[in-house]
Amino acid sequence: MRAIGYLRVSTEEQAASGLGLEAQRARVLEEVSRRGWELVELVVDDGYSAKSLDRPGITAALRMLTTREADALVVAKLDRLSRSLLDFARLMDRSRREGWQLVALDLGVDTSTPAGEMLAGVLATFAQYERRLIAQRTRDALAVKRSQGARLGRPVLLPAAVRTRIATERAQGATLPAIADGLTRDAVPTAQAGVRWYPSTVAAVLRSLELDMEVAA
Repeated sequence: MRAIGYLRVSTEEQAASGLGLEAQRARVLEEVSRRGWELVELVVDDGYSAKSLDRPGITAALRMLTTREADALVVAKLDRLSRSLLDFARLMDRSRREGWQLVALDLGVDTSTPAGEMLAGVLATFAQYERRLIAQRTRDALAVKRSQGARLGRPVLLPAAVRTRIATERAQGATLPAIADGLTRDAVPTAQAGVRWYPSTVAAVLRSLELDMEVAA
């Protein structure tokens, strides 16, 4: 089994006990050696937080796993990899789809063993629960704002006639590119006084109209 060791420490954590790079490195190397695996890369994100997976080190590691240059990703602590259960659940799903193993030594998460895979599944369940809580809180907050008459989304900068034209053409079956081309051809300015319309711009106007209807309801 070819393994990638992943280490991370943020600027704030560099002096904290148990979170240093050397401690993580020693733990990962010890475990890889104990299992008889081959360490093909030791990837480090030094000075990065775990708020997201937008880090050069983990991006490079995942690329190597996807291209089958390695078979497992090993971390000393789960929070070195991610502090978001949602991100962790996505990583587990990706590992299953792409056929590589994920090992977090502090919690016993190890998708190469039945027990470790079961624990990973439990964490994924909590991640799903977290997703639903976030979605419900968002819906509740929007409902309160709508009940207070607040307008959601960007301010309306387009004339009513343009918005009506877009809605009418869409209702008649026109595609987003066709609507955009027609508006550009007719030299209709965008909300930002642009001269060219794009399908995404038309879609944004339609979403705004949908929000207007929800508020009115």
